Amino acid sequence: MSHNTLEVNAVRGLVETDPHTLLVDVRTPAEYESSHIPGAINLPLGRVDAHLERIVTDAGGRLVLVCQSGNRARQCQEKLAGAGLRDTAVMSGGMNAWEAQGAPVERGRQRWALERQVRLVAGGLVLTSVLASLLWPPAVAVAGFVGAGLVFAAVTDTCAMGMALTRLPYNQPDNHVDIEDSLARITSRS
Repeated sequence: MSHNTLEVNAVRGLVETDPHTLLVDVRTPAEYESSHIPGAINLPLGRVDAHLERIVTDAGGRLVLVCQSGNRARQCQEKLAGAGLRDTAVMSGGMNAWEAQGAPVERGRQRWALERQVRLVAGGLVLTSVLASLLWPPAVAVAGFVGAGLVFAAVTDTCAMGMALTRLPYNQPDNHVDIEDSLARITSRS
């Protein structure tokens, strides 16, 4: 599988010098709405499989994949490479690295990042179950279940809790993401 990565400075240089480079933000629509790189399109990772054939067949130019930290972008890169599209790169460190370098960002309605929400919910469940176990000892099993889920998430590089949290009303964007427009921008640059 392809594991081409680019540092933030290299991505900034590509965007400035190569008109065929497109930044594809694979975060959720709500995360994208909160902050994104100017000119980036939103194609959530959860929607890539449904459009994989079209992306691979019609993509023109290099795609630089972006997420919050790089994990989801790598997953997307592996899906695209497995389907035959190899001219992709993952921006190392994702939006975290982009913002840390003071690079330009378009901001919208602010929300907590999905990773932060997962830490809050998982930590809250563990703390509550441990405290409840002082009164009812079997409650500690919830902490064990959450711990096992976190281990599974790390080993498989997936997160069921994160996917569930994306469905909450808080995590829905104010504006609908136009997947067709994103796909058209990916395929019209040849």
